[in-house]
Amino acid sequence: MRYAVTLAPDDNGTILVTVPDLPDAVTFGKDREDALERAVDAIETALMGAMAAREDIRAPKSSGADSVALPALVSAKVALYQAMRAEGVGKAALAKRLDVALPQIDRLLDLRHSSRLDAIERAFAALGREMEIVVKAAA
Repeated sequence: MRYAVTLAPDDNGTILVTVPDLPDAVTFGKDREDALERAVDAIETALMGAMAAREDIRAPKSSGADSVALPALVSAKVALYQAMRAEGVGKAALAKRLDVALPQIDRLLDLRHSSRLDAIERAFAALGREMEIVVKAAA
């Protein structure tokens, strides 16, 4: 997942970062590089808030000169959450399908937890989906 970000000079000498697709994701950095690094954390925090509130998370649609990519594991977890919502499957139902305890599903959906990819693959399979990894040349 790649989100467009807007960088603007702030009134205190820092760079303000906003994310057009996620109005709740706002941060700052001391310079451009720092601002882009902090943008990932702000996006993750906004996504965790949406997940906690059981809101839909749409794929990023904005484009711009600046953008940040989420880590692959975070992208996989967000895709799992989106698949669960699309299928109308809650955490308890997924835990039952996987024959695991509910806290394991909580960890699978925790963007800051280092889940194993095979566990996420199993969760997708329980939803009738499969995960595919695509590697491409950097832009």
